[in-house]
Amino acid sequence: MNQDIRALEPKAVWNKFADLNAVPRPSKKEERVIAFMKNFGTQLNLETIVDEVGNVIIRKPATSGMEDRKTIVMQSHLDMVHQKNNDTDFDFDTQGIEMLVKGDWVKANGTTLGADNGLGVATIMAVLESTDIAHPAIEALFTIDEETGMTGAMGLKGGLLKGEILLNLDTEEDDEIGVGCAGGVDVTATRDYDLEETPEFKIGFQIKVKGLQGGHSGMQIHEGLGNANKIMNRLLFGGFENFGLRISEIEGGSLRNAIPRESNAVIVIDAIHEEAFKADMEDFISDIKKEFKTMEPDLLIEIKAIDAPSHIMDLGVQEGLTRAIYTAHNGVYRMSADIPNLVETSNNIAKVVVKDGQIKINCLTRSSVESSKWDMANALMSAFELIGCEVEFSGEYPGWTPNMDSDILKVLVPIYKNLNEGAMPHVAACHAGLECGILGQNYPEMDMISFGPTIKGAHSPDERAQISSVQKYWNFVLEILKEIPKA
Repeated sequence: MNQDIRALEPKAVWNKFADLNAVPRPSKKEERVIAFMKNFGTQLNLETIVDEVGNVIIRKPATSGMEDRKTIVMQSHLDMVHQKNNDTDFDFDTQGIEMLVKGDWVKANGTTLGADNGLGVATIMAVLESTDIAHPAIEALFTIDEETGMTGAMGLKGGLLKGEILLNLDTEEDDEIGVGCAGGVDVTATRDYDLEETPEFKIGFQIKVKGLQGGHSGMQIHEGLGNANKIMNRLLFGGFENFGLRISEIEGGSLRNAIPRESNAVIVIDAIHEEAFKADMEDFISDIKKEFKTMEPDLLIEIKAIDAPSHIMDLGVQEGLTRAIYTAHNGVYRMSADIPNLVETSNNIAKVVVKDGQIKINCLTRSSVESSKWDMANALMSAFELIGCEVEFSGEYPGWTPNMDSDILKVLVPIYKNLNEGAMPHVAACHAGLECGILGQNYPEMDMISFGPTIKGAHSPDERAQISSVQKYWNFVLEILKEIPKA
């Protein structure tokens, strides 16, 4: 399958992408891909550095005639989000990504593709390896752990880079030039609860919510996609009063930056209410599916009879939990008043686990305005503390403030217009978390810009990269390298 990828144009990029995707590279387990990149730079006889946190820096001198241009930093992250369909047998720790060509798109076989940000990495590798591409002096910066905390960017020390311009290759629409992004903070709520023995005359059920699209909790939070944790909570809420519903276990969602696609719960109800419960739930499920029929046509909610579990959660805690999750905001919290159509603040209720006497709820709050970010985070904290949870804020990172007077922006816009028959690029800030804001803390004078090829469905098994867009983007890269201003 991957051989088909190697035949695509531009071959320089797609071949490097295929090489990269043969290396397992989950966030926080980047040892193999760090070694891969270090070997790549060494084999090219280029100065190659691995810093103390694991970022890889490869330096390449300017080509002939370009020595008087400003040094640039080309930057992408090495790690990828690992998500797979339930029926896909795949081990991300040991297997390379299996890729397919579907028309004008490259996708993976039941898993995330790793185009976010693997195509950016592959682009930089192609430039570093080239012998016929004109470019100024380059510092290639490959960061680690972007997807689960941005610890690579946070750990990069000031003074290590000498470049004056940073090209971040992590934007996912080929007509967009990024000049700003949201910051974020993880909000984690935990508490213990007492287990009770399941009373007599209770019968067990397993409830499954699945078939949702999932996706990027920044770039797609405004699209109205279903959140499996919120849907599951609707099914559980109020069930005690009507059917004696008691919760034994819940496991929903996976990664903090992925809109949750699936949730599973084990419950019991009073045996006497079995038929009424089934009928009521059938009607309720029908209503929910009607709500989501446009955005989530493949939504499935299954209820299956099972043996009753031996233990259930304390009733008072159960009632508080379902109310707190109902109260906790999910989705867009505020749109920007200054930038049209930009989500300013949002929250993703990413993961809910209730098991063995412990509750853990993970949220990722994003905002391009610091005060609004903390307003959202404090609202979540309040909802969860009211039911006795301990709430921790962690992984906080800053946004990237837009600079519409950027010198490198003034270079990119006319290049884009010349390559695209006069069409103007969409110059915008995005609601995703890019590393530019963090890098800018230690390199405040560096002029930064972000762009990339079109990638859809990032952070989900539906992730796909557009082949024609990669060619368009590659041409853009080559022209930018030729037009970097003089020092």
